[in-house]
Amino acid sequence: MSIIDRYLTREVLQYFCIILATIIGIYIVVDFFDETDIFFESGLSFPSAFFYFISKMPVVQFIPVSVLLSVLVTFGLMNKNNEITALKSGGAGIYDLLKPMLLIGALFFFIIILLSEAVVPIIKNRAEKIWTQESRKKSSATLKEKDIWIKGDRLIAHIGYFNSTDKTVNGITLNFFDDNFRVIRRLDGGKGVYKDGLWTFYDIIEQKLDGSDGKIIFHKEIIEKLDFSPEDLGKVAVKSEAMNVTELYDYIRKIESEGYDATKYRVDFYAKLAFPFICIIMCIVGTGIALRLKAKESLPVSIVYGIGTVFFYWIFYSFCLSLGEGGVLNPLVSALIPNLLFLCFGVFTLLHAE
Repeated sequence: MSIIDRYLTREVLQYFCIILATIIGIYIVVDFFDETDIFFESGLSFPSAFFYFISKMPVVQFIPVSVLLSVLVTFGLMNKNNEITALKSGGAGIYDLLKPMLLIGALFFFIIILLSEAVVPIIKNRAEKIWTQESRKKSSATLKEKDIWIKGDRLIAHIGYFNSTDKTVNGITLNFFDDNFRVIRRLDGGKGVYKDGLWTFYDIIEQKLDGSDGKIIFHKEIIEKLDFSPEDLGKVAVKSEAMNVTELYDYIRKIESEGYDATKYRVDFYAKLAFPFICIIMCIVGTGIALRLKAKESLPVSIVYGIGTVFFYWIFYSFCLSLGEGGVLNPLVSALIPNLLFLCFGVFTLLHAE
């Protein structure tokens, strides 16, 4: 590695740490005070509450933002001090300046993979256990073997799959009890939809066990008022960020083999594979933007461009994933389009940077 490469790498990493720490600090101040009441009401001890709060912090999503801004700040300051002009006068081309940026992007590519696969799932699962075991507001819903179990008022419900996209449940078993905890009624069915405080279940088999003849009744549709809502289920449902790629793939195969729609999890699966590449792409975009600007305007305009680029990326990224979850786009395509678009934008800015 040349002296220039080491210098650029050191400067970018230095500003990356400062920018990432600033973003995390702002997040903690804003979000912590916003959720203070929730932590006090939950009854969690301060260490547990702080750990739970930190576990919700999207550090992985902060990394590409920090990478882009650190590249822009580094080149912006160099441009302002005429260092870029001096390097070009010495024979350094734009691709000589891009090479260390690509190495930095590759470094953070692997860091994101490490965090997403090994660190974040462990922290997320640990945080959920803390909330479930220590919170005063004990949830009636729990997750076991990735199935949801709910204890209500003289009711125990089992849900095989909760679709958080359309707020529906599949693979339902409802057991109703009397005051002596004897089963008096059981419902088994395929799909349930929540509307106006009521659950509508379809293709239901009802069995009455309240001392009658235990007869079985088939219903095409039945409406029940139960103690839980989609919001309650969403708190304990399987979350993609709590699984690594292998676990998520196995879960997709499991629920699809049972006949359930796994579109949302397929989108999340491909997004997990595609997202780390954005660090490399942001390095390309940042280099192209910074080197196109004039020395006097380079730093402030670079930061504005950087913030605008990040904002547009997250809007477009979320929009594409929503289209994938809604079935408008293929899950793989919805995860790849944002990266491909910004890669083309980065290459375009580099080609015109000279």
